Amino acid sequence: MESFSAVNRQQYLEQMSHADLDVLIIGGGITGAGILLDAVSRGLRAGLVDMQDFAAGTSSRSTKLIHGGLRYLKQLEFRLVAEVGKERAIVARNAPHITKPEPMILPIYKQGSLGYTSASIALAVYDFLAGVKKSERRKMLSKEEVLKLEPGLKSQGLKGGAYYYEYRTDDARLTIEILKKATELGAIACNYAKVEDILKTERVVSGVRVREVTNNSYYNIPARYVVNATGPWVDAIDKLDDALSEEKLVHTKGVHIVLDRARLPIKHSLYFDTPDGRMVFAIPRQGKVYAGTTDTFYSGNLENPMANKVDRDYILNSLNQIFPDAKLTFEDVESWWAGLRPLIKQKGKSASGISRKDELFETSSGLITIAGGKLTGYRKMAQRVVDLIVKKIRAVKTTGPCITDQIRLSGAVGEDVNYDEFYKNKLEEFQSIGLSEAASSQLLDRYGSNVDKIISIWKEGDQSEASLDKAQWIYCIENEMTLYPDDFLTRRTGETYFNIEKALKYRDTITNFYSKYFHWDDELEQNVVAQTHNKINQVTSIK
Repeated sequence: MESFSAVNRQQYLEQMSHADLDVLIIGGGITGAGILLDAVSRGLRAGLVDMQDFAAGTSSRSTKLIHGGLRYLKQLEFRLVAEVGKERAIVARNAPHITKPEPMILPIYKQGSLGYTSASIALAVYDFLAGVKKSERRKMLSKEEVLKLEPGLKSQGLKGGAYYYEYRTDDARLTIEILKKATELGAIACNYAKVEDILKTERVVSGVRVREVTNNSYYNIPARYVVNATGPWVDAIDKLDDALSEEKLVHTKGVHIVLDRARLPIKHSLYFDTPDGRMVFAIPRQGKVYAGTTDTFYSGNLENPMANKVDRDYILNSLNQIFPDAKLTFEDVESWWAGLRPLIKQKGKSASGISRKDELFETSSGLITIAGGKLTGYRKMAQRVVDLIVKKIRAVKTTGPCITDQIRLSGAVGEDVNYDEFYKNKLEEFQSIGLSEAASSQLLDRYGSNVDKIISIWKEGDQSEASLDKAQWIYCIENEMTLYPDDFLTRRTGETYFNIEKALKYRDTITNFYSKYFHWDDELEQNVVAQTHNKINQVTSIK
C-alpha cells in the first residue's frame, strides 16, 4: 500500500480478504506493528488488524521511555538489560524525531533501596550491558552537585546521586511511524476491525473473521499464519482458538499524573525511591511534568482502565516526600492516564516483582502468541516471531534476513543526513514563513521529515494557528488512519494529556470537522461528541 488513510479502511479490509496473506497479525500496538514491519521487510505478504485505534492499549499508556530498566538489575535480568539497552540505540537511530536522549538524575538517600556505592556499581554494570556510548555513561554526583542541579529536592538524608541517560519517546507515535513504514513497504493494516473468530481448515488455523466496528460489516481474512499480539487481550484471543486454553497473563496497572511545570519546576527527569521501596519517575515535557508509575494487580475493564484516588495520592505523596516545598494537592493534577502491563504469570510474585520478559507460544492448531515484554524490546520480540514463521514457511517461500535494525521509520531522515542539522535548517525555514519556534519545534518532534506534507496543506489555508491545527487533522486522517477526534487528540498528538486546555478548546470543532470530512449523519456526530467529551472528562478527574 502507498497510503495509510482512514478514508480507505473498507478497501484495506477488502484487500486483506483477497490478499492470500502469509501472516495476519492481531493487535496494532508496538509489538504487532513491529512484527508487521519485520514480516513485510523480509518479503512476506503481511496484514494487521486492531479492534481499537492503533496503540490504544498499553502502547500509548507507558512511561514513554526507551530504557533498559535499572530495576531489572535488581531482579538479575542481565540478558534483558543487555538486549533492550542495545535496542534503544537502534530505535534512536531509526526514529530520531521521536526518540531523544534524556538526562536523568537518581538521588540517593540514606535508607534508600540503593546506596551510593551500590548505585555506582549498578549503573556501571548497566552501562556495560547496554553498550552505552561514552558521552552518556553515568556520573556520580555529590550532595551539593545534586542540589545545584535540582534545588527543590529534599536535602535531609541526601548522600549524593547519579547522572545518567535514558531515552524519551512518544510511544503512540513510535507505533504509528512503524505502521506507516510497514505499509510503505507493502503491508496492509486497519484499525477498528475486531477479530471475532479464528478460522480453521482441518483443525489448523487458516485465518480470522473480522468485524468492521463502525458499520458491523464482516470480512474473512485467510492467512497461512496468524499471530496473537494483543497485549492485555492475549488470553481472550487464545480462547477463540481453544475455549479451554489456560490463561497466560496477569495484569498490573500503571498510572501517571500530569502537573503544570510551574507547580513542580524541575529541570531534569528524575527517578527516585518511594517510601515503600518502589521507584517513581518525574519527567518534564511540553511545559508539564508527568509522574508515575503505580504497579498494582488489576482485574477490571481492559479497554478503559481507570485511575483512582489511591493511585493519585500515592504519586502525589511520593512527589511531596522528595520535593517537600512543592506541597502538591489533588487540585494540581491536570490529567492522567492508566495503562496495563500484560505480564506472564509467575506464582508468588508481587506486582512489581514479575518479570517483564516476553514469551512465545504456539498452540496445536498453529496460533502463534507473543506475550509479555516491554516497549524497548519490541523489535527483538518481532524478530523472534518472524523467525519462527520464516522457519515454517521456508519450504514454499524464500525470505530474507531480519533487517529492521537498519530500516529508518517514517519521519526519519536518510542515513546520509544528520538529523540535528536537518532539524536546525527546518526550524529556520519554518520561522521564515511565519511559524513560531515553538510551533515549528513541536511539528518536527511529532512528524519529523513528514512535516513538509503538513506545511503544504497549511499553505493552502489562511496560514493561521487554527489553519495549522486543521492541516494536522487532515494529514493524520489521510496518512495516519485517524478516524475519530480522540485518535488525534490522545494518540497522534498527546494533547489530551499534555495540553488539556487545547483539547478542551478544540474537542467540538475537531468533531465537527471530522463529521464533515467523513460525511457522518447527525446521530453519529452527536455520539462522537459525547465520546470525546467523556474521554476528556475522564482524564481530568479522578474518582
